[in-house]
Amino acid sequence: MSPLLEVDRLTIDFRVDERIVHAVRGLSFAVQPGKTLALVGESGSGKTTLGRAILGLQRETAGEILLDSKSVSGLPPDAARRARNAIQYVHQDAGAALDPWWNIGRTLAEGLLIQGVKDKAERMERVRAMLLAVGLDPESARRYPHEFSGGQLRRVSLARILLLQPRILILDEPTSGLDMSVQATVLNLLLELRKQFSLTYLFISHDLSVVERLADRIAIMQLGRIVETGFTKDVFARPAHSYTRELLNAAPRLSGRRTSDGLRTGQTASLGAARSA
Repeated sequence: MSPLLEVDRLTIDFRVDERIVHAVRGLSFAVQPGKTLALVGESGSGKTTLGRAILGLQRETAGEILLDSKSVSGLPPDAARRARNAIQYVHQDAGAALDPWWNIGRTLAEGLLIQGVKDKAERMERVRAMLLAVGLDPESARRYPHEFSGGQLRRVSLARILLLQPRILILDEPTSGLDMSVQATVLNLLLELRKQFSLTYLFISHDLSVVERLADRIAIMQLGRIVETGFTKDVFARPAHSYTRELLNAAPRLSGRRTSDGLRTGQTASLGAARSA
């Protein structure tokens, strides 16, 4: 099976005053349809910049991004947006992406209107069906963003994006700021939605407990480079790079300890973030 998304020797540079900052340095990876790749690293490692470039919000300096084996790099802005319609971004702050003066139904229906769904009854029916799909009461369409909890806002954000029928979701810290029980609920929802809507996830996170549960493969980023990649269970069990071992050993745990090669002893479970990102 051909990869849905490929990144080939991607480089992204910024000019800061008189010097060049290399945010992303020659990265290459591929994501298969229906799978989840996690990008993990500390703040400044380049993972969010990479996500923005894949979405088309940041122009690459060199290299290429391919969708369905077709390049989407170097296109004019309008052509780039059309080429990347299949890719959508789930913001870390779900509430900030919603208009506080619009009820949820109007906000969700706006995307359908832009896509050409002219019939109002059809738009609202699809909105109610999608709210139900993400585990919200269809009557939530009448409510406003301030009336929802943090976990519910994550669901609203997902509903809004799924109405656009994407194939790839870039998830930027989707459980950030949520307590443990709500995190678990959101993770279960993401797993269910991936299967129900045949989604592919690019998951940006520093929370290793979340990554371990959600991702099929993991790419460890340090200073704009990928220093280790592989199946998540293999990287967690036998980390090959010293930086990966540092991240794993830095992750807070309820009990037990992690050995120097990353293996856990006792009933250890990583629960928090590996060094603040």
